[in-house]
Amino acid sequence: MKFAGTVDINAPRDRVWAFVTAPDQVGQCGPGVESIEVIDDTHFKATAKVGIGFISARFVVNMEFAEVNAPNDATIKAHGQAPGSAVDATAQMRLSDSASGGTTMDWDADVNIAGTLASVGARLIEGTANKMIGQTFECMKTKLEGDGGSEGA
Repeated sequence: MKFAGTVDINAPRDRVWAFVTAPDQVGQCGPGVESIEVIDDTHFKATAKVGIGFISARFVVNMEFAEVNAPNDATIKAHGQAPGSAVDATAQMRLSDSASGGTTMDWDADVNIAGTLASVGARLIEGTANKMIGQTFECMKTKLEGDGGSEGA
């Protein structure tokens, strides 16, 4: 499955870059994320509970910044497993200055799901994924466009 989009964030590119490349920051915006473990500068692990239709699974996802070209673009590769299911994903993001002085993020992701979770059907998975993606970006925008005083609260 392929997903793509563009998000305009009313914050300078260096601040957006710092946020999206800090797993413990951006991880707070992932729906269902229970924990983030930073292993080193390019590897991290997330545990997240995901529910699609009548199936709920707790995934342990190993992620890696495969390519990083600060503060312009990055590629992240992820492999996650839950009992009876697996997910592999490659996501890319590109940041550019927007005309309004903020930052435009163009992103795309290629996601492959196998096992029990895949059996619920692509349409249901896509609908749930799009909802989760929307929630993630709304959270990021809220954190980045705020006055900055609420971080760490």
